[in-house]
Amino acid sequence: MPYDPSAFPAFAVTVDLVVLTVRRHSLCALAVRRGEPPFKGRWALPGGFVRPDEDLAVAAARELAEETGLLAHDPTLPVPPNAAHLEQLATYGDPKRDPRMRVVSVAHLALAPDLPAPRAGGDAHSVRWAPVESLLDQEGAFGRDSDLAAPLAFDHARILADGVERARSKIEYSSLATAFCPQEFTVGELRRVYEAVWGVALDPRNFHRKVTGTPGFLVPTGGTTTRQGGRPAQLFRAGGATVLNPPMLRPEV
Repeated sequence: MPYDPSAFPAFAVTVDLVVLTVRRHSLCALAVRRGEPPFKGRWALPGGFVRPDEDLAVAAARELAEETGLLAHDPTLPVPPNAAHLEQLATYGDPKRDPRMRVVSVAHLALAPDLPAPRAGGDAHSVRWAPVESLLDQEGAFGRDSDLAAPLAFDHARILADGVERARSKIEYSSLATAFCPQEFTVGELRRVYEAVWGVALDPRNFHRKVTGTPGFLVPTGGTTTRQGGRPAQLFRAGGATVLNPPMLRPEV
């Protein structure tokens, strides 16, 4: 029989973004309060529908730029000042995840250094950075500070949890933690990234020994800074290594 596309149910595709940064020594995610149904007034992850002429990577990069002003970093090119690490996270296709119609979401994870206060746009009523624990725990501070302490819209709590765990596990064996740092950073600043993402305190001397002793992880820039106060601290940049050997294992809590 000839192929009949109308014989198959139509469905929409969206991209949702887990945008993570470290602000005030806390791992934070970008959340928007929806200005339109469904889930009007509820907090959600940023994202939107994929346009007919877009592939998934282009749609995710577009949403990232619209929501944060950041560009998706091409790893083959030098890092521009307003770049963010962007990677595909997972696909979510529960038939009931969106009450409007069958919607499949391809979630992406974006990581960037300390970002400024965001601005609402599109159908977002308001937008804010919030510690990931408070977004995932509706009895936490985010719920108390918000006038609407309902769970995240759609299945975004699950997507956020998956994105946070991806970041926590990936910084163990890759150089991904440097995506949270400026182009030049100190070992102390990098340590605070690990502490914020993992939610633990690390021994400064052991951490310094591990990261400076891992081949290809950090490269000295030859400069120093006093932005942390105290004595001048040596500045580094990310090296060429993408896989850490030995890995930076997450402490057991």
